[in-house]
Amino acid sequence: MKVSLSWLKDYVSITLEPKALADALTMAGLEVEAMWDRYDYLGKFKVCRVLDVQRHPNADKLSCCRVDIGEKTASVVCGAPNVRKGMLAPLALPGAVLPSGMEIKKSTIRGEVSEGMLCSAAELALDSDASGLMELPEDAPVGSPLGAALSLSDMVFEIGLTPNRPDCTSIIGIAREVAAIQKTTLRVPELPPEEPGGLISDVTSVTIEAPELCPRYSANLIQDITIGESPAWLKDRLRSVGLRPINNVVDITNFVMLETGQPLHAFDFNYLDGGRIVVRTAEGGEAFTTLDGKARTLTEEMLLICDEKKPIAIAGVMGGENSEIQTTTKTVLIESAYFNPASVRKTAKQLGLATDASYRFERGIDPHGTVQNLARAAQLMVELAGGRPVGGIIDMHPNPVPVQHIPLTVGGTNRLLGTALSRETIVDLLSSIEIVGDPEASQEDPDAMQFIAPTYRVDLKRPEDLMEEVARLYGYEKISTTLPIMETAGRSSNMGTLRSLRESCREKMIGYGFFEAINYSFISRESTDNLLFPKEDPRRRTLAILNPLSEEQAVMRTSLLPGLLETAAKNVSRQIKTLRLFEVGKVFLDQGDGQLPEEKEMLAGLWTGNRLPAAWCNQVTPCDFYDIKGVVATLIAGLDLKEATFAKETASSGSYLRPGYAAGISIDGSLIGLAGEIHPKVCSAYGLKQAAFMFELMLDRISGLLPDRKRVSGVSKYPSVSRDVTLIVDKNLESQRLLDQVRQKEGLLVTGVHLFDVFEGGTIPKNKKSVSFRITYRSDEKTLEDEAVNRMHTEICDRIIKDFNADLP
Repeated sequence: MKVSLSWLKDYVSITLEPKALADALTMAGLEVEAMWDRYDYLGKFKVCRVLDVQRHPNADKLSCCRVDIGEKTASVVCGAPNVRKGMLAPLALPGAVLPSGMEIKKSTIRGEVSEGMLCSAAELALDSDASGLMELPEDAPVGSPLGAALSLSDMVFEIGLTPNRPDCTSIIGIAREVAAIQKTTLRVPELPPEEPGGLISDVTSVTIEAPELCPRYSANLIQDITIGESPAWLKDRLRSVGLRPINNVVDITNFVMLETGQPLHAFDFNYLDGGRIVVRTAEGGEAFTTLDGKARTLTEEMLLICDEKKPIAIAGVMGGENSEIQTTTKTVLIESAYFNPASVRKTAKQLGLATDASYRFERGIDPHGTVQNLARAAQLMVELAGGRPVGGIIDMHPNPVPVQHIPLTVGGTNRLLGTALSRETIVDLLSSIEIVGDPEASQEDPDAMQFIAPTYRVDLKRPEDLMEEVARLYGYEKISTTLPIMETAGRSSNMGTLRSLRESCREKMIGYGFFEAINYSFISRESTDNLLFPKEDPRRRTLAILNPLSEEQAVMRTSLLPGLLETAAKNVSRQIKTLRLFEVGKVFLDQGDGQLPEEKEMLAGLWTGNRLPAAWCNQVTPCDFYDIKGVVATLIAGLDLKEATFAKETASSGSYLRPGYAAGISIDGSLIGLAGEIHPKVCSAYGLKQAAFMFELMLDRISGLLPDRKRVSGVSKYPSVSRDVTLIVDKNLESQRLLDQVRQKEGLLVTGVHLFDVFEGGTIPKNKKSVSFRITYRSDEKTLEDEAVNRMHTEICDRIIKDFNADLP
């Protein structure tokens, strides 16, 4: 549903700024999905003054003009008959895009250079006048943007409506919500009263043969209509929400539908055989050609609007070619009806024909508003098309829809919402959207109330519906979040966190193609030597088992790595040379005599062999450090942790890793693990005769870093822009430091950066390397222009070059 601010202001005084209004509507349950100024494109067009007009030397109907655009003059070839020296007109410069989608470029027309395009009102989508150039007021500043010069600005809100709010498929419906938010008054058009009967019954009639599908059908007859172009204000209203004006009669029916939410249809009365309306279901296989020129085959369940002999419309969906408004139309029959929502929904779906009318009918319109909205359309046709009402209306109402009387209690409302609202507050909130108290309800119980639901609120049927209205009008943000009081006992919450963390790690590692290994918690005494632990390393504090099964299982493990290495060596010896293994479990550090060991929850993974399984489509490539690093980075992201930092490991904690191929893993400065290539001596000690890569993560520390809630971010609807940069830096400089420098700009325009190439040798100086990385820029508010991106990119590159003494290649 699109709503323009200028149209809303016809029915309610708006004091909020557009952004604040959008936020308020969203919080009230009407989500504003987008907002834009519909005249924003006019900023690309300039006000110019025509300085000189000469006849084109090679074309009789063209002129060569010299125009002033403030800072300079330009040559423009123009074909408009009204171009003249001294006039002010809109100019599209090269690069401007017309509403039609055509981009203006500098060109040569019949041998003469044209540096832009002088525009008509139709070409700017400001009017339908295409007869000549749009003449601007003499006080318009030359060279200024056209939108600013004409003071044109109108915000449009695109609202995502839920199916239960058909009342907001109209401008007045949205205005009613705005009035409730601002606590102001809604203004609706004043209409003359009109009663059923009168002279119209002598001219036409309506027969409803399927009252269960058409509970109400109202009609009016307007004579002496003059079909023509709609006035500018009406065309502007339709264009503001994306509708194309057609003629005054059709535009009026569309206007009233958008204004009130009541779809209308106008029939050329002269094409109605017998001059009457019959509402019936279709015959099986009956054919009908709709306004879009397509023949439709109908089923017996579909409802038709017919005359005495033939169908003239599919009820609630679309009219037919055989009764549409023509330029010669003089008498119009206006239909304003209420159709069964389920019937319209089913018909539209079966025919694959979704229209603005079916969108509203299938959600449910106001069954008591047909006469009022019919009067609104008749009023406008008299004013704008010179029509004359026959007198009276037809209002067939065989199945009246009952008004809903809904009980409500103060205590029940507060109990369900978790509030402490008074009776007076609840009444005031509901009355702000015209939900009024039932005057016939008993007033004896101060806690009990009864309300009459407005007939346009077809979604209000039970007390809980009114409670929801109270909540959204009061403000969801004002209702505090509480949890029920529960008596619990058992393990600490940290144990629960670790348990769920273990299961999550298992699921993700399996998803990454790793197999879970389950090894004994006992290892040999020599394992600490095999892993090259320094003498002071706490992992040498093994806890001896009193009755070990064997010397290979004499002590409790202080690392998960021995079990994984033994498993890998056993599989490789059986010709399974590509392995991806992981294990989740505890390690045990001895605390001395009489003390229980310190238990730490760990996750370890090992990858050896090839990067991809052997296949005809895969190149045989051994796995390396970056494969195991990628697994860790993906796991950390999957756990919704902050991004980890991989830094060159120099401490003795990674003694079992190959020097230069090891990294410490940290989050927010807290070390959570290690990753790298296993030292060849360690592999040899366990009989593993090929390179292997591993990681170890401390789940105890990770559990304390888990966020309390999931972090999500919206996907920007604007495109990203990427820029690459290549720098010559010191060979020993960690690329991570360069990336961290760029990420300092994240949250502004920089949304991502990654390294894609490192090169040494060739023309690169000794002790230097070439690094290339790609920076991604994106805005959540607009499409980035090259100038802004280039400025930011240059600033980042200059800072890196200065801080790291880098050179450009």
